Amino acid sequence: MAGIRRSAGAVSALVLVLVVLTAGCLQTAGGPAAAGTPSGSAAASPSPGYGTVFLGRGDCASRARDFAEVPCAGERAAARVLARYGGRSSTGPACPGPTDFVLHISEGHSSADEDGDGDVGQGYACMRNLLPPHPGDPGGGGGPHTLVGDCVYTAAEGRVKETACDGSGDHRPEFTVASARAEKAQCPKSTALYVHLGGDKAVGCARRV
Repeated sequence: MAGIRRSAGAVSALVLVLVVLTAGCLQTAGGPAAAGTPSGSAAASPSPGYGTVFLGRGDCASRARDFAEVPCAGERAAARVLARYGGRSSTGPACPGPTDFVLHISEGHSSADEDGDGDVGQGYACMRNLLPPHPGDPGGGGGPHTLVGDCVYTAAEGRVKETACDGSGDHRPEFTVASARAEKAQCPKSTALYVHLGGDKAVGCARRV
C-alpha cells in the first residue's frame, strides 16, 4: 500500500506515489478508533483530455517503475483516475469507494499542466485499475476505505488492517465486516469487533471468519 513515482511523457511531473493504505483502526471496547478519512472542500474537475491536466479525472497512468500519464487507449495504460484533488489526502475530500489506490503528487515542473505555467501543484489522484485485481472492492484486501464485505486481521492491540477475504494476502482474515451502523449499540449481538468506516454509518459490525 505504498510507493513513490514520477510522471513522464507529454506531461512530466514529480509524482510521489503512494498507495493509501486501507486500514482500519478498531477497538473491541469503547468507540471505534479513527481511520483517517480525508475531509475538505477541494473539488475534482474533469480532465479536458490526455496531456491537458496532469492526471486529471478520466486520465490514465502506466504502472511501470515510475507512474506516468499515458493515453487510456494505449497498451501501457494500467489505471484510470476516478477523482483528482489538490492539497493533501489527509485533509482533502475522500476518494470514491471503488478506488484501488491513491497517487500522491508532489509539486513539480512540467511542459504541460493545468494553467500552462509549467508547474504541477501538490495533489492526489484516486486510481482504479483497468483490469483485476481490484483491491478497493469489498473483500479485495486494499484500497483507501474499509467497506462492508471487507476482511481484517489484528495488526496490533486495538488496531486491525485489511486483508483479502479469499486468503490470497499475506495475512489470514480473522474478521469480516458484516454490516454498517450509525452507532455501536445498533450492531448485532453476534458482533465480535467494531471497525471505524467513516460516513453516516461509521461503525462496522464485524464477525469472526
